Amino acid sequence: MKKSFRNRLLANESLIGTLVATPSPEIVESLASLGFDWLFIDAEHGAFGPDQVVSLLQAAHTCPCLVRIPGPDEAWIKKVLDAGADGIIVPQINSLEEAKAVVSYAKYPPMGKRGVGLGRAHGYGKDFATYLEHANQNTVIVLQAETKAVLECIENIAALDAVDAILIGPYDLSASLGHMGEITHPTLQSAIQDVIKACNNQSTQLGIFGVSAENVAPYKAMGFTLLTVGVDSIFLQSAATSELEALRNV
Repeated sequence: MKKSFRNRLLANESLIGTLVATPSPEIVESLASLGFDWLFIDAEHGAFGPDQVVSLLQAAHTCPCLVRIPGPDEAWIKKVLDAGADGIIVPQINSLEEAKAVVSYAKYPPMGKRGVGLGRAHGYGKDFATYLEHANQNTVIVLQAETKAVLECIENIAALDAVDAILIGPYDLSASLGHMGEITHPTLQSAIQDVIKACNNQSTQLGIFGVSAENVAPYKAMGFTLLTVGVDSIFLQSAATSELEALRNV
């Protein structure tokens, strides 16, 4: 039987994905065919809503997808999971209470209070019983560490059983710490080490985003397993710019 994405994550597999910020099923379909372990569907900064998330998930076909929602919002969590996402990435977590609330929204009773409805995840009704039986054990919950406030409770958040990974947002975290964009600043690097220590203490997986393999590789070497490299729009721009310059220089 094929392992769920969550089982692969919890087994410390190195899982490489890329970020999708453009609401284009064609782009998702193309990226999904390249061999990525997963796709990071960005509904926080991407200019699209839950209805377009469904189209992107359909285009991804069998490639696992985690959807970053705009915030710790119950309605978004229900809609994304009912649409068939393998899990959620939740930004702007500032407290243990918010983290617990996310878990309760994403898990069915008795683990949480996720509402029961019919959607794509349930085969529109056909697979309803099977989905409910396995949903709690298969649904991935990733919380982002990107604020100064979350650093004060990161150990307790990482200790929550249903929190599978902490994804560090280095750019937002640098801004929250008063050093916007200074990714190598000692204050930021010290904060990142605090998150790493907390997650290692609780056997919680670590995630990171970088625009290139060069940016992500050092974190992979440190034991990060949920890896995101590049953005769809940047891939397009960089490839187009390279070919444009090459032809102009002939």
